[in-house]
Amino acid sequence: MGIQLTNAALERVRDFLSKEPQGLGLRFGVKRTGCSGWGYVIDVAREIGHQDLVIEQDGVRIVVDPISLPMVEGTEIDFVRQGLNHQFAFNNPKAAAACGCGESFTTA
Repeated sequence: MGIQLTNAALERVRDFLSKEPQGLGLRFGVKRTGCSGWGYVIDVAREIGHQDLVIEQDGVRIVVDPISLPMVEGTEIDFVRQGLNHQFAFNNPKAAAACGCGESFTTA
């Protein structure tokens, strides 16, 4: 199933990585937060653990830790702009519900 970046997200990640000389790719995962339980975490991967899953898409590495993988596998990551706001957006088939403010999600 994997994890996919849209063209807009690929462009944004490439921009981030071009400014981070130690960046090995995009780290994508989850952390406990919010009212529904899990929030997405995106950062520059500066190291790759021996248990991390590494997916490569068009020359960009996506690094996912083994604890996050079951909750994010199959996610499409987009980068959207609405007026002055811009952010990553996640289409996660594993997300069963999200909190009202959109900060966290839960899986089935």
